[in-house]
Amino acid sequence: MDLTINISFDNSYIQVADTLFSRQLPTAVSQPDLIRINDALANFLSIDPAQLNTPAGIEVLAGNRIAEGSEPIATVYAAHQFGQWNPQLGDGRAILLGEVIGANGLRYDVQLKGSGPTPYSRGGDGRSPLGPVLREYIVSEAMYALGVPTTRSLAAVSSGDTVIREQGLPGAILTRVARSHIRIGTFQFFAAREDWDSVTRLADHVIARHYPDVLSAENPYLALLSAVIQAQAELIARWQSLGFIHGVMNTDNMLVGGETVDYGPCAFMDEYHAGRVYSSIDHNGRYAYGNQPAIAHWNLSWLAQSLLPLIHSDEETAVALVRAELDAFADIYQQYYECMMCQKIGLPVVSEKGNELVSELLALMQAHKMDFTLMFAGLADYLDKSGPAPDSVANLFSLPAELQAWLQEWQYYLQQQSGVGLIAIQQQMRTVNPVYIPRNHLIEEVIQAANSGDLVPFHRLVDRLAHPFDYSIDDQIYALPPRPEQEVARTFCGT
Repeated sequence: MDLTINISFDNSYIQVADTLFSRQLPTAVSQPDLIRINDALANFLSIDPAQLNTPAGIEVLAGNRIAEGSEPIATVYAAHQFGQWNPQLGDGRAILLGEVIGANGLRYDVQLKGSGPTPYSRGGDGRSPLGPVLREYIVSEAMYALGVPTTRSLAAVSSGDTVIREQGLPGAILTRVARSHIRIGTFQFFAAREDWDSVTRLADHVIARHYPDVLSAENPYLALLSAVIQAQAELIARWQSLGFIHGVMNTDNMLVGGETVDYGPCAFMDEYHAGRVYSSIDHNGRYAYGNQPAIAHWNLSWLAQSLLPLIHSDEETAVALVRAELDAFADIYQQYYECMMCQKIGLPVVSEKGNELVSELLALMQAHKMDFTLMFAGLADYLDKSGPAPDSVANLFSLPAELQAWLQEWQYYLQQQSGVGLIAIQQQMRTVNPVYIPRNHLIEEVIQAANSGDLVPFHRLVDRLAHPFDYSIDDQIYALPPRPEQEVARTFCGT
């Protein structure tokens, strides 16, 4: 039997500086078994999914076998965690196998998550229970389908071992793919040690890998900061437009490449509330839905501080330069947010009246505890002259009488502004307002079934969420908010 797994690794991070990582092999598990392979993603990465779905391929996905060309490492970083400085962190339960080139010519990390202890585990076991692996697979792939920049899931395997948390749970390993896993906290780690050689090498690598256009700028490192600010502003605006709450926006959970990473205590809102918090460890609401833009700005200030000596040799001059870039974040974010939210109510162009309509709708939704996703998804149905059809999304919820005045004002404004007709507006709205999101109660039901050995609900949910904008009345169970007994009020970190 051929045990060769052909993955065309092309590793660059280990060539940047040996201070950035520790070489670390995964720890073998007792009885790996395949849960799911993301065939489309595998093909995009020029990895044969049929090879992965062999005993040798499953061994690679479990960390029991190292594929040819793989050079496993655990990366080091620091972080502000809930505002508190932690100078030494790193991949405590993740091992980067290497990098591959995607069909688009860009570089991607392939990482095992839950593959055993590393030098940065801080006493942890380096393992992951099955539940967090399934959660990350579900949510990351749903985010991709929603058009949000995100890390992705290539595969999931069960380990055959028990992971001890509050109780014994089945273990699993996720194969995660990212444009890179370089974090704001990666820069912080070396800047705090005044290791400016490593900071410079890291910045040069990020420029070459993520933002090559800034090389032609008068000040490439300042331009790098500006590019990261732009990417994060757009990313957070996308989160807000979908009602997504990350839950743990520490500086080690912000990738400089602008992708969403780490789906631990994350959640999509059911009832809209600007102060919504789900994470069990966010006791004071630091990372509440409404706080996410400001937290992103705060996190970016630490990246700016880490780059100061690279931007200008005179500290006062460097501070002035980065302050100007940071001060632009709020306006950049607001432009993205207003554009996305106006599109959600059928307005292709941002206007003062459009922004007012969005603000008024959100206030009404909060006052009447309206479901964020269904309200926006069902809005297009109210453009039908005879009202929502029996099989429409709008029939999945009741519209409070207090929203009728807003509805009439919105419809009138659309008719005044639009030159394309209501049918075209409906079609556009249905491309930006999803019906299906990875709701907490659905994920919890999937995890409970999987812990009992039934993975069918997991596969069904992943398949349904791959087409979030295409409503079918036959699948309305995946669109409905939770009943009171199904509601998940708290989400938990995978560790």
